[in-house]
Amino acid sequence: MATLPIYQTDRYLEPFAAAIDGRRLRTLRRIEEIKETCGPLSEFAEAYKYYGLHKNGNTWTLREWAPHATEIYIIGDFTNWHEDERYKMTRLEFGNWEIQIPDTILHHADKFKMSVHWVGGQGERIPAYINRVVQNDETKLFDAQAWDFKPFKWTDQNFKVGKEPRLIYEAHIGMSGEKEGVASFDDFRRNVLPHVIETGYNTLQLMAIQEHPYYGSFGYHVSSFFAASSRFGKPEDLKRLINEAHAAGIAVIMDIVHSHAVKNENEGISRQDGSSDLYFHFGDRGNHPAWDSRCFDYGKLETLRFLLSNCRYWIDEYHFDGYRFDGVTSMLYYDHGLGKDFTQYADYFCGGEDEDAITYLTIANQVIHAAKPDAITIAEEMSGYPGIAGSFESGGIGFDYRLSMGIPDYWIKLIKEYSDEQWPVGKIFYELQLHRPEEKTINYAESHDQALVGDKTIIFRLIDKEMYTAMNLESENMAVDRGIALHKMIRLVTLFTSVGGYLTFMGNEFGHPEWIDFPREGNGWSYKYARRQWSLAKADYLRYHFLLDFEKQMLETFKTVPQPSYPYRYYDYDPTQVLVFGRGDYLLVFNFNPSTSYTDYAVPVPAGRYSIVFSTDEGRFGGFDRNDMFFVFYTQKLGGQDMLRLYIPSRSAIVLRRKDIVHIR
Repeated sequence: MATLPIYQTDRYLEPFAAAIDGRRLRTLRRIEEIKETCGPLSEFAEAYKYYGLHKNGNTWTLREWAPHATEIYIIGDFTNWHEDERYKMTRLEFGNWEIQIPDTILHHADKFKMSVHWVGGQGERIPAYINRVVQNDETKLFDAQAWDFKPFKWTDQNFKVGKEPRLIYEAHIGMSGEKEGVASFDDFRRNVLPHVIETGYNTLQLMAIQEHPYYGSFGYHVSSFFAASSRFGKPEDLKRLINEAHAAGIAVIMDIVHSHAVKNENEGISRQDGSSDLYFHFGDRGNHPAWDSRCFDYGKLETLRFLLSNCRYWIDEYHFDGYRFDGVTSMLYYDHGLGKDFTQYADYFCGGEDEDAITYLTIANQVIHAAKPDAITIAEEMSGYPGIAGSFESGGIGFDYRLSMGIPDYWIKLIKEYSDEQWPVGKIFYELQLHRPEEKTINYAESHDQALVGDKTIIFRLIDKEMYTAMNLESENMAVDRGIALHKMIRLVTLFTSVGGYLTFMGNEFGHPEWIDFPREGNGWSYKYARRQWSLAKADYLRYHFLLDFEKQMLETFKTVPQPSYPYRYYDYDPTQVLVFGRGDYLLVFNFNPSTSYTDYAVPVPAGRYSIVFSTDEGRFGGFDRNDMFFVFYTQKLGGQDMLRLYIPSRSAIVLRRKDIVHIR
């Protein structure tokens, strides 16, 4: 009989107990194998301290794992980029190579590469564990750079990640500036971090931190896993940003890409020592069919050492507070989940799951939480794999949260395929809370995915071209009024139905009007759409600031909701399109009907007196002020049920707070 807690949480998993118990046993055996072969797991995950380039006194030491190499030379400015016998690495045991170079030869900020020889070939390579790379102005390729990491003066010793809810601001450093070009870590720290703090988010999620050759990949085709992208500045600049965020009480997590790696050989780790399967699978399985990238072989000890060390490195060196793991669905299944609908439990346990990848993800969560107990881990996982965000002790894989990727797809479907009069409020409430009983999720209406060229943000889907002509205060436009009203309602219901956290992509909080299009040949290598127009939200003659002001109010209120708490539905009636649900002491009343307002609408609720906290229809949020914000509502007994009678304007939502009635004798 199944005994793990996950089976008591979800009885439908009992028929698959052999698979779930098996994944747990494989993890335990793998950890034991690591201990017996390589020592404690904590030391195994600190390989970055051994490999890569390190400065010790007056000497640089470089170590590389390259078992198929026959010779390795260090070439750089100090050798005129030619091989020199004086800078030939020495082969050690277990496929390791080492060289020591005096700092009179190799200086801080000098560029270099490895010239690797193997049977039948040779190529220039960047060390796999290198912690600094820069783009060569002439070749446009990347070179390794010697970087003397001086001790950083951290002042965040007392910082704690904090309790839920996780209110996550997803951001891309390079496109965070208003000027056309690539913004820096310092630009972000000075200009965007204060905005994140003021708006009310408590977690910053940074994209594209790991170095990547193609800027337009959004950072998801990683070449150097241990190097912070030099496009955005120096390593010390990133540390200063994180330190300042911590000083303001903001946790900082990183988009970490362990699902695949860029194919580039001269600047990535593909064919690092001439072999195609050093860190990756051999043959077709080593190539991702949809992403044109390399697929890791998670069954290899050295691949585990590399990736687990990468998890430790960013926490240890940069004080990141955790990770959003990208592409987890692709890791879980041999077919990467491509074109597959997961409609029944058997779909998850049909023999198509990559057991080595599942084991890696489980161990990675243990390594991360051992290094930082209050770390945050989020799985970008769309199949709904059972246990992905359940604890290892309960039978799960160990992520703290799963990203609710189906929610933005659902909003897009509603907006595209249904008229406003057809929006089913009961189904909306159901879809927004769709999660497995053992997991917590991060809700979001839209992320960077919905802002890219080829897709549309919610505000653009709602208003479209009218955004260019009618977002000023003087214009009267029904499309704009509708778009602003629904934008607020969609975000409010998505936030207050979350069971773990909420996310937005930078600029979406105020309805940023432009898509994201990175510089490429097709747009003349323009940065026009690879930026954020913050000035729009500051202009008092435009309507964007209404949405930003609403965002601030919404987050401020949500922070006062008792945690943990979950939304409870009191009432929904699709013909009227009214949805009423509670969260803690708050009552949320939505009227999605586009044309009908309801007077004395009776709603069954807990007894008490209710005051309006805020409404989406307030003038300060771009609405029409149709509610009396100072009116106090008292429940009445109707047919033995406590009822609240409300005026609910069309296409609006009201947030009320309940207090017990005090009877004075």
